[in-house]
Amino acid sequence: MDKTASFQDAAAIPLFIGVDEEGGTVARASRNPNLFEKKFRSPREVYLEFEGGDGIRADAIEKSTGLLSYGINVNFAPVADVSTDPADFIYARTYGLDAEQTAFFVGQTVEEMTRLKTGSVLKHFPGYGDNADTHTGIALDERPLETFLESDFLPFRAGLAAGGDTTAVLVSHNIVACMDSELPASLSPAVHEILRRELDFDGVVMTDDLAMKAVAAYAKDGSAAVMALAAGNDMVITADYRAQISQVMEAVENGSLSEEVVSSACRRVLTWKQALGLIE
Repeated sequence: MDKTASFQDAAAIPLFIGVDEEGGTVARASRNPNLFEKKFRSPREVYLEFEGGDGIRADAIEKSTGLLSYGINVNFAPVADVSTDPADFIYARTYGLDAEQTAFFVGQTVEEMTRLKTGSVLKHFPGYGDNADTHTGIALDERPLETFLESDFLPFRAGLAAGGDTTAVLVSHNIVACMDSELPASLSPAVHEILRRELDFDGVVMTDDLAMKAVAAYAKDGSAAVMALAAGNDMVITADYRAQISQVMEAVENGSLSEEVVSSACRRVLTWKQALGLIE
């Protein structure tokens, strides 16, 4: 808490301080016994124990309350992907339920996060499906658009309805052939246009980690962040921030990235902070 407080004290504008705390296999904070007595369980494990919204709500409250006590105001959760097959790469991180049930529990989770003023991040748009792990390579999703419209989008719609301006959307690195057969979703203007239009969403959109191998081959001169912003993202996740920030600044200065794009992204980020009570 002292460290995160020192970050906020040094900032002219209050910061987002976030963590991947889905529970289960992705539990970056609660796996540390110095922070939490035990690691949070996966959404699937919580569902199986309680078989209802009360357990999911209680889990969301416990996570948000614990993270906020350490000055963490954004959780990169919940996972809004639909998966019912244990063989899927993403299955262990999901509720393991169909689209309608997943939508219900995503909505329950986001409602509690919103009530506690924790930023939620719905992922991984447009829906991960049964695709391979993009941490290690390219995943090609060849499902038809109808599948996304009728199934995968439902949990995202529910989360956005529950969270409003307190909710952001994270875009995967999957290549979704029915939307853009050439680029990973995170770098695709077409995918972002679908997100804005079909879900009527004007909030913050962000990439998955740009250090993942699925995007490395697509970045011109290593400038993944420039491509991501031009595609329609408002925030980028990358460990290579020193190089990426300078490349974004250079792109704005030489005119290859519009200053209006950056200004629009900034507006959305500030609106998100305002919705969470970080700024007046």
